[in-house]
Amino acid sequence: MRQATSKAVAGSKASRRKLFSLAGITGIALFAGVAAANAQSTGIASCDDFLTKYDACIVSKVPEAQRAMYKTQIDQTRKAWVDMAKNPSTKATMEATCKQTLDATKASLTAYGCSF
Repeated sequence: MRQATSKAVAGSKASRRKLFSLAGITGIALFAGVAAANAQSTGIASCDDFLTKYDACIVSKVPEAQRAMYKTQIDQTRKAWVDMAKNPSTKATMEATCKQTLDATKASLTAYGCSF
């Protein structure tokens, strides 16, 4: 009887570990989905490419103490570009705007080892 109880408890612990592991994976997937939802597309390929590369640089190369500042800047830029892309009169200038921003930003992020 004791042996059966021990096996049931051991099985129960394994089930809990598996459940917590699945919960962690689900949490990470949910976070990634939320992050992707927040990363709105501008609809302009070169602008979206820049934003993606900038985000990757910030996450992987910029020291954590400085990330928030860069993240705030890119979030503001993304919002402005999404708004501009909705307006037909400003959408036409988006390609040039994104290129200018890329050129201006490139130098400041090169110090962290980022390349675009």
